[in-house]
Amino acid sequence: MEEKLITLGMSLAEVVSRNSISFVGNKMKLAKEKKDLDSQSLAYSEIINNLLQDKEELTMIAREYKQAYEQITISDEDIVYLHNTLSGALEILNAFSPQKEDSKEAMETMIKLLNKDTLKTMQLLGFNYKEAIGQPLTEVCSETIKNKLGIKNIKNTNKNQSKK
Repeated sequence: MEEKLITLGMSLAEVVSRNSISFVGNKMKLAKEKKDLDSQSLAYSEIINNLLQDKEELTMIAREYKQAYEQITISDEDIVYLHNTLSGALEILNAFSPQKEDSKEAMETMIKLLNKDTLKTMQLLGFNYKEAIGQPLTEVCSETIKNKLGIKNIKNTNKNQSKK
């Protein structure tokens, strides 16, 4: 992710330096100095086309920055929704697991962690929830489903049979 942002920053700096006010002003001054109207028109068209190309490049860079931002940022509304939904999901998962005190406490701690103030503060510090919470939750759900459906045992049985 950092390499992508560095590359975007370098592209942005390149585009901005390419068309600074003084640079475009100098090009326009040179175009005005041309004697015939066709040469002037061609020079202005070139300036306009270059500026339009740079606008497109800047739009693409802005879109990529926005996409990178959205990958790690969760809105306030999403945080509230996330808290409510994950609280319910964790309670359901807890119901499937054996009633151990450790797992119950872990679930309660996770639910406390998912409050708006904590999530927003950690996000401001650079914490990536989608990676840190989303991936482990996906794995927990997957393992719970596999265990409850006996899929893990089927895979191991198939592997043992194929070795014979």
